Amino acid sequence: MKSRFLPNRRRFLQQAACGFGYTALTALLQQSQGATFSSAATGGNLLAPRGGHHLARAKRVIFLFMQGGPSHMETFDYKPRLNADHGKDSPFARDERVEQPGVGRMRLFGSGWDFAQHGESGTWVSELFPHLAERVDDLCVLNGMHTDNLAHAPACLQLHTGATNLVRPSMGSWTVYGLGTENQSLPGYVTISHPISGDGGSPQHYSSAFLPAITQGTRIELPRDPGSGAVLRNLGNESISAGIQRRQLDFVQRRNRAHLAASESDAAMEGMIESFELAFRMQAEAPEVFELGGESEATRKLYGIGDTATDWFGRQCLLARRLAESGVRFIQLNAGGWDHHGNIRTALPKNCAEVDKPVAGLIRDLKARGLFEDTLLVWTGEFGRTPYEQDLSNGKGDMANYGRGHNPYGFTTILAGGGVKGGLVHGATDEYGYRAVEGKVHLHDLHATILHLLGLDHEKLTYRHAGRDFRLTDVYGHVVEDILA
Repeated sequence: MKSRFLPNRRRFLQQAACGFGYTALTALLQQSQGATFSSAATGGNLLAPRGGHHLARAKRVIFLFMQGGPSHMETFDYKPRLNADHGKDSPFARDERVEQPGVGRMRLFGSGWDFAQHGESGTWVSELFPHLAERVDDLCVLNGMHTDNLAHAPACLQLHTGATNLVRPSMGSWTVYGLGTENQSLPGYVTISHPISGDGGSPQHYSSAFLPAITQGTRIELPRDPGSGAVLRNLGNESISAGIQRRQLDFVQRRNRAHLAASESDAAMEGMIESFELAFRMQAEAPEVFELGGESEATRKLYGIGDTATDWFGRQCLLARRLAESGVRFIQLNAGGWDHHGNIRTALPKNCAEVDKPVAGLIRDLKARGLFEDTLLVWTGEFGRTPYEQDLSNGKGDMANYGRGHNPYGFTTILAGGGVKGGLVHGATDEYGYRAVEGKVHLHDLHATILHLLGLDHEKLTYRHAGRDFRLTDVYGHVVEDILA
């Protein structure tokens, strides 16, 4: 019978020579198992900034999630043939049709808005985006995007994590895991007003899953009330001083670390220890970063703050700039309501107006502050819309109330800054906007490209879990070389 007083090999290495042998062993095991980084390899701080696998073009990501699926035919993918054939029967075979209620005879449904060419690049942009049209030479428009699922929940999950039906780490978590973050007093990954319920919302979108818990996204609520700042609950303690709080926390952390040492491995406890430390450090810096009141009137006007249509998303964009300045690695902004199955003629302009001026203002502001070249902006929904009508009234309503169904076969994503070519349109859908046919970019390719621009090789950024190596792109994905500056 093994004596409980005889240390096993793991405990011996932990305790002998101050644990240096265990630290080295942990790092070697992580490397042999395919993990790129470990807590031991970063001095116990997974948020510590570090280099990637190659020279990075971007230091950070601002990810603008348009939940619901924006219609590419009405925004950045000009389809004159679709407009010319409006009302005609769709040429798509029945076995190609996305089965959704109200599709009916699949009559082609033209865009209700004009397009024009803008900038030196001559990129086509809908009249619904007048402000972004002025910045079109900064934009890289991917018109050949496609994905794997036509339902919101799995499509949104795949956009964020690379998987349609499994619990996997989000791309923000992978980014922080690979690179750490530049500011140790703020989370490495922040998502603002992220939807957490409904078909297109879930905490899984910003989850760290099996990655270290400290890489999980921190959800910040930004109320829609005009002028409201971000809600940071329980951040400060007005009853006791910071020094006393530090002593209390040190005592709690000693007990937590003792428990962790006794259990040898407890991811939840590790995450709690790290989150307590980060929360304490945030008390000093976070309130100033999240307070927008000190911004000039000119800056607020640039983002559309104060205007009913643009105030809420404008505050998100301004907060994103402040977080980027403060060294946060991955920042996500969220705008819902793009799921236009009906009434697209009246609803789409409102959605476009909500984000057009704020996003254009964000680009201008980042450029003015020297942040644009090393900040990668990504604007996308989880899929696109069908080029044929969707009549939820089954023939009882007017065509003005029609909408479009879900379309995973072709849609548009926009990139800007951070090492991509501006004024470029890459890829194309067919003449009706149904399927990507040229320069096709799958979501796995988009993820691979985002990581590449951050200096990370998507095939090398792996983590050993449940007996196998995992990565954001699974066994897929190629970097889209043609769009790199």
